[in-house]
Amino acid sequence: VKLGQAVKMAAKSISSNVGRSVLTMLGIIIGLAAVIILVTYAQGQNAALQAYYNSMGTNIVNVTAYSWDSSINVSQELYDYCLGLKDLVLGITPKGQLWNVQTISYGAKTLTNDNADWYQQTSVFMGNDQYGLCNEYRIAKGRELSYLDVEKMNQVCVLGAATAEDLFSFSDPIDKTITINGTPFRVVGVYESKTKDLDVAGADSQWIVQEIQRNDRMILIPSTMSRYLNDNQPIEEYVVKVRSPDKIAETVSTIGSYLSSAIPEDRGYGYCESPDTWQSDQEEANAMQQRFLGGIAAISLLVGGIGIMNIMLVTVTERTREIGIRKAIGAERSSIIVQFLIEAAMICGIGGLFGIAVGYVGAMIVCKLSFGAIVLPSPGVTIGAAVISVALGILFGMYPAIKASGLQPVTALRAD
Repeated sequence: VKLGQAVKMAAKSISSNVGRSVLTMLGIIIGLAAVIILVTYAQGQNAALQAYYNSMGTNIVNVTAYSWDSSINVSQELYDYCLGLKDLVLGITPKGQLWNVQTISYGAKTLTNDNADWYQQTSVFMGNDQYGLCNEYRIAKGRELSYLDVEKMNQVCVLGAATAEDLFSFSDPIDKTITINGTPFRVVGVYESKTKDLDVAGADSQWIVQEIQRNDRMILIPSTMSRYLNDNQPIEEYVVKVRSPDKIAETVSTIGSYLSSAIPEDRGYGYCESPDTWQSDQEEANAMQQRFLGGIAAISLLVGGIGIMNIMLVTVTERTREIGIRKAIGAERSSIIVQFLIEAAMICGIGGLFGIAVGYVGAMIVCKLSFGAIVLPSPGVTIGAAVISVALGILFGMYPAIKASGLQPVTALRAD
């Protein structure tokens, strides 16, 4: 039997039993749709988490250092030490926070944190001229804080994109004066939005996209203003920008050793860590989750494959006389095997196409509900799903095809 003729015969067999064929395809449709949805969900989750870590800053080390001994100037000594690590460190900035923010005002517009949701609250950070470098902020308008702003305690500030929009709408905020808890600050710059180039928003719910957007609801003032606005409490948090990912471990070790020697245990504390550690842990957890979800999807495909094998065995039984006639007139075993494999592959292939369509729609709905964004399956997943569907037909159709080809002509012709 020629290949084209075998395809026509398979199509005729499928069309003559539409209801049975559709029910058989359901297992493949559900299995492939599950694979596409779960894989796309995992990819979207990983992309969202990566975007979140990128928004926090790449190649950074978080340092916590404090001493209750007034003779140890932790901030200045740590700053000088890190700037001396030219081969490891690009910059360092304090990252203090003004906790008692009550009102932020410009003209008739006032921002308050009293009744706002956590992701809509405006945070006031205290840093230096390297704050943007260390925390992945880029200037959109104006300039960054300068070294002299910090040294002279100039009452200037840089606004996050969302804060600038809330206070000034479409007007230019540069050189305008805002007040923070009644204290005036001149705006010298505005940062670009952290979500400007964001492709995927959110993860399990909306919390990641809200956390990323929250980075735009901020104001940066000189760290030296802490003594006036923060009840003279010292800043304990610092961010160190590392030159490259392969130097992070060495930087953590070097700064950790310095802190141990510079701040005795009976006079304070100091330690450092990299968010890369959290990211590695999260990636490992995600990999385990993907394996678990993949196992569930594989079970669905296995059930669908067994359904294909079952219906093909039924088909062999129904067409026993036809097989006997073909073998009696000289049909080879290989031609009969090919015919039944083509039929099984066609059933799975058609089911695969519907499964891909259902998977696309399902992935968009699931990701929209989970991430707040529409995430489409990657081309690799789509092609892989199509290949899997045809391969399932061949794999699970092999036994019925071999059984059909092994029938004896005399026995087959006697079948009812």
